[in-house]
Amino acid sequence: MEKPFGFVVIDKPSGLTSHDCVNRLRKVFGIKKIGHSGTLDPAVTGVLPIAIGDATRLISYLQGSKAYTGIIQLGATTNTDDMQGEIIESKAWPLITQNDINYLLENFRGEILQKPPIFSSVHIKGERAYKKARKGEKFDLIPKKVTINKLNLISWSQNKGELLVDVDCSTGTYIRSLARDIGDKIGCGGYLKSLRRTKAYNFIENHSVKLPEKSDFYQEEDKPKVLNPNIFFKHLSSFELISEEEIISWRSGRKISFQNNVKRLKASKNNEVEDNFKDDLSDKDISQIVQIIAYFNYINRVADGLGLEPEEFIDKKGYKNK
Repeated sequence: MEKPFGFVVIDKPSGLTSHDCVNRLRKVFGIKKIGHSGTLDPAVTGVLPIAIGDATRLISYLQGSKAYTGIIQLGATTNTDDMQGEIIESKAWPLITQNDINYLLENFRGEILQKPPIFSSVHIKGERAYKKARKGEKFDLIPKKVTINKLNLISWSQNKGELLVDVDCSTGTYIRSLARDIGDKIGCGGYLKSLRRTKAYNFIENHSVKLPEKSDFYQEEDKPKVLNPNIFFKHLSSFELISEEEIISWRSGRKISFQNNVKRLKASKNNEVEDNFKDDLSDKDISQIVQIIAYFNYINRVADGLGLEPEEFIDKKGYKNK
């Protein structure tokens, strides 16, 4: 039986960790080589792309922003910046209009500096911040640049002190921090009450399926559909292999003789490649580019077979000096 290869996009339920979802799919497909493309906190629901089989090697090539819909609760601050933590300060929220809030949100649109929550996976001298926070250690985290592509106020409840927002942001953005900082800007504190991810890279809600229920055995028809990875990598340039011989050579890292190379190169506009890019390349240029890619493909395959990361394999063989 052919091994599954591609992505399953899970609509993660609340209460499970991202690793719980990975473990469930390992049982469903009967393979260990499965991994997710970015952790969602247990309380967060929504789009969780999970790579199946050798598609795990594609995770690092994913590009794009992430999008969320969430509720920000004003009037209190917690030690985790969400509702899972302890309330450390309370203050009544002001009488404020939706227009005033929307004007204030302009401070958080575009490129901003954001300090991660102290209960986060950020490394501090080799230790995760949340581990230090659990031990009661005092420390400060360095703000980092993130980009908020979109921050829309959907609704505002004066009675409940709740903001419903849509956010589209760069990878690495903490929506918990955004909630905390918005509350601070209003002057009453705030925390993230609930959150749902609606997009991750090129994966959207329409791609997502329910996580299969726990079972000792899964029929083939009960397994979620594995999506072809090609549809999620439109941002990458590609080169068409037109024969079985070329495919075998590519997989083996062997040199390939190409004819009409330029016509077979599909340059991605998403990588800001101009339409006339191919006109500036000779057959020799294209051949060299493809040989380099094939070489690294070979390195990846051999390293994988040895249970090493590509960098470790290169170090052991001394290829870095060649």
